[in-house]
Amino acid sequence: MRLICEQLEDVEFICEASTKGKNYFIEGVFMQANVKNRNGRLYPKEILQKEAKRYEQNYILQNRAFGELGHPEGPTVNLERVSHMITSLDEDGDNFVGRAKIMDTPYGKIVKNLIDEGARLGVSSRGMGSLKPMGSNCSHVQDDFYLATAADIVADPSAPAAFVNGIMEGKEWIWDNGILDERHIARIEKEMKITSQKDLDVYQLKAFDQFMSSL
Repeated sequence: MRLICEQLEDVEFICEASTKGKNYFIEGVFMQANVKNRNGRLYPKEILQKEAKRYEQNYILQNRAFGELGHPEGPTVNLERVSHMITSLDEDGDNFVGRAKIMDTPYGKIVKNLIDEGARLGVSSRGMGSLKPMGSNCSHVQDDFYLATAADIVADPSAPAAFVNGIMEGKEWIWDNGILDERHIARIEKEMKITSQKDLDVYQLKAFDQFMSSL
């Protein structure tokens, strides 16, 4: 199983005044079904329906549907990095529209400051699942997909250098007797170690292209 992250920018960051000060929210499309995204992946609607329902029952309604700031390093939500709590996730055609409240945590305060300064942010869903190639440059997410969080808060899409520096889609995860094991791409790590500094940028681009073509 792979860690699968999908980024969307079709969201609004909202600041609402209240008697206790400002409240900050995210609203917009958190996930999309039946369309090939820019990562070359397609989520069948029935798979997202099933996972959205489970996520709502087990997390949103229990007030524990948290998201993080940045690109987390695995499928588990790290409470130390939580910035917001997702309060709704509703189906609207092929879209799944969400709302989240920015929390008054250390990372939540960073998000609030970014919003106040006019930063352009997006959201990224995070889950586990396997992929099946379906035609040219398209893979279908399979019915073992597990939604870890409907929305992390992220900046613009990651550059190749960011991928080499630890984007977790560069790692594979497998279930082993109920435990998630991480498998690094050993060849890439080995070649990075022996690549000279002046050639590192070229290798980063090459490694990124090779990785994207393997998805």
